[in-house]
Amino acid sequence: MSINATLFVQAIVFAILVWFTMKFVWPPIAAALDERAKKVADGLAAADKAKSELSSANKRVEEELAKSRNETATRLADAERRAQAIIEEAKGKATEEGNKIVAAARVEADQQTVKAREVLREQVAVLAVKGAEQILRKEVNAGVHAELLARLKTEL
Repeated sequence: MSINATLFVQAIVFAILVWFTMKFVWPPIAAALDERAKKVADGLAAADKAKSELSSANKRVEEELAKSRNETATRLADAERRAQAIIEEAKGKATEEGNKIVAAARVEADQQTVKAREVLREQVAVLAVKGAEQILRKEVNAGVHAELLARLKTEL
């Protein structure tokens, strides 16, 4: 065989191989490559979307944390103010109660002083009567001299 015929037959076989490859082998490979490229692109898009969502979620979390910190600080300040108000109110009530107790003690002391004076007046009157008995050497009738004794008590 001649080299030209061999070269010609090889060219025809090569053309048939190229045609067969392009018709039956290449489309599934191209489809698989396209599908893989699409999956990679979708994965990258999903990763970018997830990254942006993560960044958005982090911002929302930071905002909520700042909001809760502010709210906590506000509540603590309110609680502290309320505690101070309660303390002041308790101090005021305690002072008021103390003043009432002191006033009641003064009233009671005044009453006891008045009672003690009355008792002393009666004792002085009795002593005066006994002294008068001793001076007069006779018994003085307290019933008869009640008005005199009453006047004596008031003078004392």
